[in-house]
Amino acid sequence: MLLTFCNPDIKITLLIQGKFRFYKFFIANKLSAACLAILLLFSIHAAAQQTDSLKTNKAAVTTVTGHIVDDGSGLPLAYISITFNGSNFGTTSDKDGNFRLSAGGLFSRVTFSYVGYTSLTRTIKPGQAIQLQVRMRSKQTQLKEVSVTSGKKARYRNKGNPAVELIQQVIDHKDENRMEAADYYQYNQYERIGMSLFHLSPKIVNGKFFGKYKFMLDSSQVIDGRKETSLPVYFSEKLYQHYYRKEPAKFISILQAQKETNIIKFVDTAGLDTYLNRFYGNDIDIYANNIFIVTNQFLSPISNHSPDFYKFFITDTIQTDKGKLVGISFTPRNKGDLLFEGRLLVSLDGHYAVQSCELDVNKQININFMRSLKVKLDFKQFPGGRYYLQKSDVAADFGILKNKGLAVYGQRTVFYDNYKLNQPQPAEFYEGKSTQTMADANKPDTAYWAQHRSDTLNSQQKQLYARINRLESMPSYKRFTWIAATLTGGFATVGPVQIGPIGSIFAYDNQEGARFQLGGRTTPALSKTVFFDGYTAYGTKDKTAKYELNTYLSLNKTAPYRYANNYFKIGYRYDVDLPGQSFAVSNQQAALTSFHTGTTNYWLYNRTFTLAYVRDFDNHFSYNLALRNWNQRPAGTLQFQSNTDNSLIPSLTTTEVALGMRYAPHEQFIQGTIFRHTIYSKYPIFNLQINHGFAGLLNGAYSYNNISANIFKRFYMSQLGFTDITLLGNLVTGKVPFPLLNMPPANQSLKYDPDGYNNMNYLEFVSDHSAGINITHSFNGFILNKIPLIEHLKWREFLSFKAIYGGLRAENNPLLSANLYNLPPALGNANGTYALGSTPYIEAGVGIGNIFKLLRVDVIKRFNYLDHPGVNQYGIKFSITPDL
Repeated sequence: MLLTFCNPDIKITLLIQGKFRFYKFFIANKLSAACLAILLLFSIHAAAQQTDSLKTNKAAVTTVTGHIVDDGSGLPLAYISITFNGSNFGTTSDKDGNFRLSAGGLFSRVTFSYVGYTSLTRTIKPGQAIQLQVRMRSKQTQLKEVSVTSGKKARYRNKGNPAVELIQQVIDHKDENRMEAADYYQYNQYERIGMSLFHLSPKIVNGKFFGKYKFMLDSSQVIDGRKETSLPVYFSEKLYQHYYRKEPAKFISILQAQKETNIIKFVDTAGLDTYLNRFYGNDIDIYANNIFIVTNQFLSPISNHSPDFYKFFITDTIQTDKGKLVGISFTPRNKGDLLFEGRLLVSLDGHYAVQSCELDVNKQININFMRSLKVKLDFKQFPGGRYYLQKSDVAADFGILKNKGLAVYGQRTVFYDNYKLNQPQPAEFYEGKSTQTMADANKPDTAYWAQHRSDTLNSQQKQLYARINRLESMPSYKRFTWIAATLTGGFATVGPVQIGPIGSIFAYDNQEGARFQLGGRTTPALSKTVFFDGYTAYGTKDKTAKYELNTYLSLNKTAPYRYANNYFKIGYRYDVDLPGQSFAVSNQQAALTSFHTGTTNYWLYNRTFTLAYVRDFDNHFSYNLALRNWNQRPAGTLQFQSNTDNSLIPSLTTTEVALGMRYAPHEQFIQGTIFRHTIYSKYPIFNLQINHGFAGLLNGAYSYNNISANIFKRFYMSQLGFTDITLLGNLVTGKVPFPLLNMPPANQSLKYDPDGYNNMNYLEFVSDHSAGINITHSFNGFILNKIPLIEHLKWREFLSFKAIYGGLRAENNPLLSANLYNLPPALGNANGTYALGSTPYIEAGVGIGNIFKLLRVDVIKRFNYLDHPGVNQYGIKFSITPDL
């Protein structure tokens, strides 16, 4: 079995020897490409290591364990900071007040501290294991008495709970405390994002291969309260100015300066910073009902319905020079739901504003690979009583294994300052773009950042830029990144040319047999204006050579596989396809046909000449204007047969002008080696395709119009997951044979297709007008998390529903109109083709995902047209999608 990793969203090519010799299929992984690629990097390193043993550390170890409670109430205290005096070693207590701190060294004093509590220092015996029971006193407490009513545990209730009543006050005052309450505001933002590897294998660190790279290690980083030796792999800094206008609503973000460095350039990292910002909670708003972080929506502890999902407890009150604050702890009612646990400090000055908050997650939450998540928000009071966000800190670590092995640690820290309220800019300023970048935003100068950043870097961070520059100059690192880039990106770079995609070298289908393919493309190293790509392939069964060659003229000196596109293209392609299933873009047709149900005997050999212009705009509107001459030759059991004299027609040639338009407002995406991968948000995506055929032009046989459109939108439903809805329609005008009609995207492969009809046969239906809807809902485990014996499996539920309605006008129906092609009949191994009737085609499915953290199984039921040959009412589809 051969595994080939392809970026982004890590596509995995599997070559499996079996009944059909070799098969290939691709698996899209929504997990961060960067994270898995980093883990891949060091798994490769490990394979090359010597078996040097780690030298035994014989230094004395001091260990302190115990339990911390409030001296007044006896309740456990979470998030208490515990440190060995005179060292950088520290940790925090968990939600039950338990803690463990261990470090090499002879430490005699340990200190416990937290905002609102008097710091406490205890003397311990150096070099020994000590257990402590710690009671901490609030600086001012209102818990004057404790009433004991029963030996039984009291049942939690919202009614009569002062903590819930206080949270309700916070909810009722949210609008006045949000920055958006002002008509205008502006502020500055400094952010930095860092990613590191830790829990490095001793065989890696002490092996001969890694010896030359030890200067990259950072021994000062504190992760989850413990000092860890880590390897920084990514670090970026940015400065922004933000402007907001309430009516009409407009938010403008201006990137003033940026600096970035990383050692994972072998991964296609275009757009990585956008993904990491989204991943680590871009603009976390505690006052919003939902907080988007780590690719999921978490319900805020002060959302409108938070008392239905959280338990709240008043833990203390604090007297400050600006008034009293109340500490409120909260925990999920159900541990598996996408909810936080943590603590809020709320003002008692009548505004009920959040002064600070700490958000954590429990170990039972239904998120894969995440070992910990910690969010800290600090607010500062401004004139008028409002608290505005001053600092945001989000840290999370991920690993394949739960408690050991290589892990990825990421941290995003943001400082906000220079707030100005109700000081509007000139009216014309707000007519500008929502996202802007200064012309000289790239600031590599160290002195500039020392002067402008809102925080100071530690000594290791200051040296990181220079260390990575040194690393990149090393020949051994360059060789390694070439290998890693080939594995993760699917293209092998040789000078100004890239050979690939590697995953297309071998495939199998029942028309071509074993298919061998070799392709490549040029890079800007050859020319920034003219680009070439193409491939050649050969099938051992059909003994036919296939090929494609494209030439691009870039008007913005950007490669055609990069954003933003602005190029002319001229291309010629000869290859095999399934009717209604074009593989002209990815050349991966065998991926969908290697594993299939039923028979797949309808094939086309297509010759296509294309002249096109493609343009992307900053607002994420794009269009593709093309002239295409297309020759289709039937193969397999497919025939083009005249309904007038039953004669066979060898091929069909059409010439058409095609205009494709796409609009994705506020779109963010990860740029892959071939495709862009949209980071889904609440905004819709619109697509419109208009093709006009010319009879008599370049041997074109028919005049027609083919218009198709679809609208996609994701609806986030907080704890109930999310729903993806696609509305689609198609209209064909003019008299045309069935190869030019609309063919719904059927799917006979074993892999589940979210956009296809999974219980429909290839070329089963044709129509000249249709409308459809696709609905998929993901519950994210909301139901299964609450079922005993199943909840710990972290399975996730899916529901799907797809329907398409349409018809075939008399002029395009070969039973009612002459000079057309007969629809393929159901003879022999062929299933036949039918006009989509007045009854809509409907299928629905139920799926269980996250099985073993990667497998999804869907059971699909087809509700009608069950009398068609080769039809199965029920089907099972699989997909392997490792996901957070």
